[in-house]
Amino acid sequence: MSNSSHSSTAKLIQLCIGYFVFYVITGVAVKFFLSQGAGYPNLDGMEYLVYNTAGGTLLATSVVLILKWYRLDSLKSTRFLGITMPVEIPYIIASGVCTAVVIPTTTLMYSFRNISVMVAMVVMRGAVIVIGRIVDEIQIHQGILKKKVYAEENIAMVFALVAVGVKLFVGDGNGKQSPFSSLPVVIIFSAYVVAYAIRIYIMNYYKNTRRKDDKKDNNKAFFAIEQISSTTVLVLVTITTVLVLKYAGITGERSTPFMNAFFNTNFDWMPLAFLAGMGFGIVAFFSVFIFMFKGRTATFAGLVNRLTSLIAGTVSTLLFALFFTGSFPHLIDWVSLIFIVIAVGFMAKAEKKRRVELEA
Repeated sequence: MSNSSHSSTAKLIQLCIGYFVFYVITGVAVKFFLSQGAGYPNLDGMEYLVYNTAGGTLLATSVVLILKWYRLDSLKSTRFLGITMPVEIPYIIASGVCTAVVIPTTTLMYSFRNISVMVAMVVMRGAVIVIGRIVDEIQIHQGILKKKVYAEENIAMVFALVAVGVKLFVGDGNGKQSPFSSLPVVIIFSAYVVAYAIRIYIMNYYKNTRRKDDKKDNNKAFFAIEQISSTTVLVLVTITTVLVLKYAGITGERSTPFMNAFFNTNFDWMPLAFLAGMGFGIVAFFSVFIFMFKGRTATFAGLVNRLTSLIAGTVSTLLFALFFTGSFPHLIDWVSLIFIVIAVGFMAKAEKKRRVELEA
């Protein structure tokens, strides 16, 4: 990162570029590993979930431990479970637990054969955009957020929702069902939304309650503690799930390939899938730092995050079509991209106003 201020537009642009580049790499990797046909890995979604998550989690957790980012400049101390610790630790750990829910539910939403991956992606991104605006309203009412949400941010949110809504209502032309046509999808999507809502609220509570004269980038400490706690939860849940499935003899469309990842490992492609997961781990850094960007509302940060990922998604589809045998983006993807560009234009106007406000 550059030496620019933690709240500068230049720093925000750097984060967006990093997020975009590694999201494109991650998007192409997902399309490659889950493609069916000669020359492709033909991995099941659940197998890829295991390899990819392992690679990303190992990278992110290793970085924060080696660099000791977990050292937090706390506002004050508290006692939790009989231990004196920084007052922020308990709720950051809670955010890590939510992260441990978000990671697998995201991939699980893509694993349903009767649900379009594109539609699943759209409803999840749309949900996060709305969550950011709701969190701002709650924290303004609570007196935690002292800033107002600019009209340009609200307009950008509308265009962003139109961009994702266009895809949702038009569909992909393959006769896929509504994402809410089955109970398992509803349960997984609900878990995703609730976990993300709690996490975004906690992120913004942490950001909006820091000292105004805080010169240190304590977002790194938040990310580190959240990452360590989410990794711990993922490992414990994975071990428990494997033991239950193994000794109960449970098989199924998702449980069987999940167990194959551990006991019938595809060693031809597992190392590359693991390596691709490290790209996803790098995405996590940029994603969190954008969500928690200093001096911005949850509405603004959430839009920057989701709009960047939407553009990256279209680019990854285009690159996969050019260099592999994937399909080119459809007309509806380009129409959606137009609305995204309009939303970005309003976001740029909001950023100019916010920069003037911060300088004042």
